[in-house]
Amino acid sequence: MQFTCEMFHPNIYPDGRVCISILHAPGDDPMGYESSAERWSPVQSVEKVLLSVISMLAEPNEESGANVDAAKMWREDRNQFYAIADKLVCKSLNIPV
Repeated sequence: MQFTCEMFHPNIYPDGRVCISILHAPGDDPMGYESSAERWSPVQSVEKVLLSVISMLAEPNEESGANVDAAKMWREDRNQFYAIADKLVCKSLNIPV
């Protein structure tokens, strides 16, 4: 899964790819961070994937940073993080800032 608009989020890579367990390849995690039950399997529904992404957007996983700068700012300067996120939302919707 990949966002096509610019995103600033700890669990989204700068190119827009989403870093979330439910979308990771099936099987055991070589790093030992995720259980195989958390990873992709054919029984995952579209609804479950979308709910996981919505949850990730609302509550980033600080331990699994795809965007190190966003993760650091999320931890250390939440107001600045929200300011950047708000600016990018306005940009993607063509709303003057």
